[in-house]
Amino acid sequence: AFSWGILMAFTAQAETIPRPALLLFVANVIWAIAYDTQYAMVDREFDIEIGVKSTAVLFGDMDKYFIAVLQVMFVVSMWLAGRQFELGSAYYLSLLSVCVLLAYQQYLIKDRLPDLCLKAFLNNNWVGAVIFMGVVLSHL
Repeated sequence: AFSWGILMAFTAQAETIPRPALLLFVANVIWAIAYDTQYAMVDREFDIEIGVKSTAVLFGDMDKYFIAVLQVMFVVSMWLAGRQFELGSAYYLSLLSVCVLLAYQQYLIKDRLPDLCLKAFLNNNWVGAVIFMGVVLSHL
């Protein structure tokens, strides 16, 4: 549901959904699945006990791999959207910073320790903030 705001904003503003908006939508869905899986890793054992079908349960032992693939897809989608929106170098520097943050998240989840998986999940606040700053600085 979080991602639909992107399409709604473009439709309200421009009465159309341009290709870059679709890329942002896809990137946001991918990112949400990645960080939601990190959050689900916190209580995976409880989810298994009560029968919840979270992505952490679905991905099983491949959870870290799936998160990494999703994170790469997210960065590539954001890079493509930045190109189509003709954003400046500040945006691309922000994406490099995001790559560092995502690598840190991979480090945090490597042993699947619940407290560190939660820390990785919360680190996504910084991912969003860094991208936001990159967009803002690209327009100065």
